[in-house]
Amino acid sequence: MKKRSKKYAENRKKVAENKKYSYSEALKLLLEMNRSKFDETMDVGIRLGADPKQSDQQVRGAVVLPHGVGKSVRVVVITKGEKEKEAQDNGADFVGNQDIIEKIQGGWLEFDKLITTPDMMGSVSKLGKVLGPKGLMPNPKLGTVTFEIGNAVKNEKKGKVEFRMDKTANLHTVIGKASFGYEKLKENFEALLEAIIKQKPSSAKGAFLRTVAVSSTQSPGITIDVSSLNKDILHE
Repeated sequence: MKKRSKKYAENRKKVAENKKYSYSEALKLLLEMNRSKFDETMDVGIRLGADPKQSDQQVRGAVVLPHGVGKSVRVVVITKGEKEKEAQDNGADFVGNQDIIEKIQGGWLEFDKLITTPDMMGSVSKLGKVLGPKGLMPNPKLGTVTFEIGNAVKNEKKGKVEFRMDKTANLHTVIGKASFGYEKLKENFEALLEAIIKQKPSSAKGAFLRTVAVSSTQSPGITIDVSSLNKDILHE
């Protein structure tokens, strides 16, 4: 912990107090930070101009990042019939139906994503108490309840990330690893921002992106000038 605190303090000095950087400057500065021996994760934190108390202003979605997130994803598919072969052919790690359901009921959770077909949701919904707290419950809005099993599996394997606004109107997710370098992180960042903007509720008023910051495992947050996003990504 002391070692991390020292490295964090060193990185803190590199960030100008109260300065808002363009997103290009922020990503470059992030890559100049003192690093750990492991490949650090790069994060994005956003405060949204939406009211989490309003049911029509919930922000939730998913996007396949151009360069993935830098880790292998273990995908389990619960389906039946010809869809089982489709899942296997597209790289699913575990495929089954009642056997998988019973295994999960017994405490097995050695996977990162669960995909199912709509006709299996009656059985899968019984796993809510187990899967819900782990964030593993499949959801149509996230593309994990679908008959397009092949595409769903490929998207998860490529590096699909999910995002969801919390009760304080904040949203956090990852855009990759430090080893990706500037260009790949930039493209992932842009893809994420575009996907989030598409989820703007029609009833949300004013600026949708209130604050945006990037950080890594050993760095402080670097605040981004939202106007640079409007100009370069949103073309406003």
